[in-house]
Amino acid sequence: MQIDYLEFSSPDIAATKDFFGRAFGWSFNDYGPEYQELADAGISGGIAAAPLAPPLVILKADDLESALARVTAAGATITKPIFAFPGGRRFHFREPGGTEMAVWSEA
Repeated sequence: MQIDYLEFSSPDIAATKDFFGRAFGWSFNDYGPEYQELADAGISGGIAAAPLAPPLVILKADDLESALARVTAAGATITKPIFAFPGGRRFHFREPGGTEMAVWSEA
C-alpha cells in the first residue's frame, strides 16, 4: 500500500480554506460545507469540517478487507470499522505507536 491522500480537519473550514489559498495559492473542489478537496497542493487531499485533529494519512488498497486483516494482524487497533463514503470505502486504525491512519479503496 502507498500513501494516497492527506486529510486535514478544521472546526472552521472556511477559515482554513482561505488560509491555504492565500498562504500557499492552493485551490479547491467544493463538495459542500463539510468537505473541500485540495485541487493543486502537490498531493491529493482535503479539508473535512470536524474538530481539530492531526492530519490523517490515508493509504490506498485494492482489497480493503485484506488490508484490514493485515493491519489487524500486525497489531493495529481499528478505530473506525469499514464504512462507505462518496467514492469508496475506508477504515481507520491506530498503529501500535499511536498514530491514527486510514486505508481506502474504490470498491
